[in-house]
Amino acid sequence: MSGADSTAADPTTDSPTPNRRGGLSTRLLVRMIREEWRLQAELFGDRFAAFPFVIAVFGGLGVWLLTVAGTSIDAVAAGLHGLVFFFGLQTGTIGLVGRDALRDVLGDVMLLVFSARTLPVTWRRLLAVFVVKDLLYYSALFLAPLSVGYAAVALSAGEPAARVALLWLTTTGAFALGVGTSLTLTGVGTRSRAAVLALVLAVAAGILTGRLDAVALSPYGFYLDPSLRSAVAGFGPALALAVAGPLAFEPVESGGARSAPQRYERVRSTIRDRDGVATRTLLEVARSSGSVWKVLFSMGVLFGVTVLLVREVARATTLAPSYGIAVGTLLGLGAFTTYSWVTQFDSAEEYLRLPLSLSAAFAGKRTAFLVLSVPAGLVYLVGSLVWLSPVQVAVGAVVFPLVAVYVFGVTAYVTGFSPNELLFDTPLFVAFGAALAAVAVPLVVAALAYTEAPTVAVGVALGVSLVAAAVGVVLSRRAGPRWGRKLR
Repeated sequence: MSGADSTAADPTTDSPTPNRRGGLSTRLLVRMIREEWRLQAELFGDRFAAFPFVIAVFGGLGVWLLTVAGTSIDAVAAGLHGLVFFFGLQTGTIGLVGRDALRDVLGDVMLLVFSARTLPVTWRRLLAVFVVKDLLYYSALFLAPLSVGYAAVALSAGEPAARVALLWLTTTGAFALGVGTSLTLTGVGTRSRAAVLALVLAVAAGILTGRLDAVALSPYGFYLDPSLRSAVAGFGPALALAVAGPLAFEPVESGGARSAPQRYERVRSTIRDRDGVATRTLLEVARSSGSVWKVLFSMGVLFGVTVLLVREVARATTLAPSYGIAVGTLLGLGAFTTYSWVTQFDSAEEYLRLPLSLSAAFAGKRTAFLVLSVPAGLVYLVGSLVWLSPVQVAVGAVVFPLVAVYVFGVTAYVTGFSPNELLFDTPLFVAFGAALAAVAVPLVVAALAYTEAPTVAVGVALGVSLVAAAVGVVLSRRAGPRWGRKLR
């Protein structure tokens, strides 16, 4: 504990009399959990309590559909670990996207995590406690219901109960590994960007050359072979990264005012932006912490996780899934993160005060969304030509932008300009999840069915993607009138 911490009055108590029971970190953790619950309860009321039930139902349904399609339960478990790791990476980008994102994404309601300026508590302590709070919160509210959904199918398939119960522990570890990885990269990045690149390249080279066993060094390794040795090897990196991330992170406050003469006009002219919304959005993202590079990083994480998942499915089964369909689908679905970034700096209410329709505002956001996400995804698809056939890459390059258009339309129509908040609203989450599943499930099945009928699988994937893109265009055009009526 720092000197400032130890000598300060209790910064977190609600009562005039300081509560000295427990350490400062413990009391901060309790207050952050209470704050999180109050936030969700105030925003969404009793509907929020149904969220774990929805996760369990969706999880069980997804596992069942995959097994019906011929995917083994072991491959499903591997996929869950990979997806949860990716989810952790995304959650950990709270540090990656930077200081302004902590304020703009989470908003003014997350008061404790922003209290380093006004209270005698160090920033690193607040961030470390915040990470622990998120780990407990997501483990209980998301991963436990997800494990219940998995168990409903796995037990009926003959999986031992102990192994099914183990899934919750190891997916929680995978989530911690993802969060720790993001935070550590962020922490190193605040000191040296070259060091981040060197770390990423070193890990990638180790995995590709076989010198680094990514499975054994993850909680999934313990899931496959539970033992003391695999526990140390599997959970050790997650624990080390979770500690190293907050320690390495060095918040940098915004500097003075920056100006770039004629940049607005140049960008607006380049993309032929009549209303200026797309130009404003692109400049906002570019000037935020992480700039447009966070989009490239996010797509890179998605690409890497997808490749690993497909490789694990191919290794654990007799299937040879289509990389092009799988990568295109997940890159398109993952573009949701880009939607969050292009809507994090303004609100729909703001545009009601301007001589601009909400339809024009959503159209501008769509342009910015596509300008940022599509090139970033295509970079990785083109790079995959090193080991994939041109046909596979071409299929992915067609599926990806079409699915991204669908994701934009659905997200705009369902959540408006507040995707991060409204997705915790259970009814909206159900609607959003069902809409994504309607496209994701047939595309995943097509990717898996590529082994038996490649031509049909590619045809189905392209057809589903085209229809989805058409639906996305319609929904994005209706988003403006819908939110205009709701906000009046």
